[in-house]
Amino acid sequence: MFQNLDAYKLKIIAIIGMIASHMAITWWDIIPVWLALPMYASGGLTFPIMGYFVAEGYKHTSNLKKYILRILMFGVIALPLHIAALTFPMGGGNPVAYPFLNIMFTIILGLLSLYLYDKIKSRVIFWIVYIIVIVPVSMLFEWWFVGTTVVLLSYIILNEKARRVVPSVFAGVLHFLLAISTIGAVNTIPEEFLDNFPGVIFDPEFVSIMPFFLAGCLLAGFLLYNYNGERGKSMKYLFYIIYPVHFAVLVGVALALGIL
Repeated sequence: MFQNLDAYKLKIIAIIGMIASHMAITWWDIIPVWLALPMYASGGLTFPIMGYFVAEGYKHTSNLKKYILRILMFGVIALPLHIAALTFPMGGGNPVAYPFLNIMFTIILGLLSLYLYDKIKSRVIFWIVYIIVIVPVSMLFEWWFVGTTVVLLSYIILNEKARRVVPSVFAGVLHFLLAISTIGAVNTIPEEFLDNFPGVIFDPEFVSIMPFFLAGCLLAGFLLYNYNGERGKSMKYLFYIIYPVHFAVLVGVALALGIL
């Protein structure tokens, strides 16, 4: 079963995980916790899989500029819908608040990181640039610097099996550690900073759900490990189209239910 996972099937799994996770976040107040937790966890599947294929796309694209502009177009289209669905918690019960810029911008920053990695011959200089420029900028984006680093690791790790698994493990463990690090932050960080922090809400409930997200990331690594290397059916622009459309549906339902 798992030995027959081609790129198309993996991307479909990633899309399903993304939609389920966003449903749990947007409709947190109306979905039972026993259902919301696994739905949220499925979001851990999405970016490790997509990050791997972003790195693959970078390797094979003949025009990086057009590749980035296409992603940018759909990112801009999705921007107001993303803000409405995820950035502002619905009804006060949602323990997660997302950065302002959506995952398309994270992908673009990841691609720019790969471009810099290839162009900057000195690895020391590259990592200095990455740490002092890319990492701070990425904190305004969904998945923060974890996302850009997943894309980068999916490109620079030489061993094929390792580059399929390590980024997923990295993403899950680091998200979990970042969540753990927020414990007690409410008492030590000025309130005005918390009000404007572009990442997560410092909420114990956020910490409690991160093990489920970690499980999703680890599952992504397992699925990628069993990727058969074949393209499968052509997806074309399916992911790009679904991205803004699914936000529109989430927001529309939230409005109809009176939770937005």
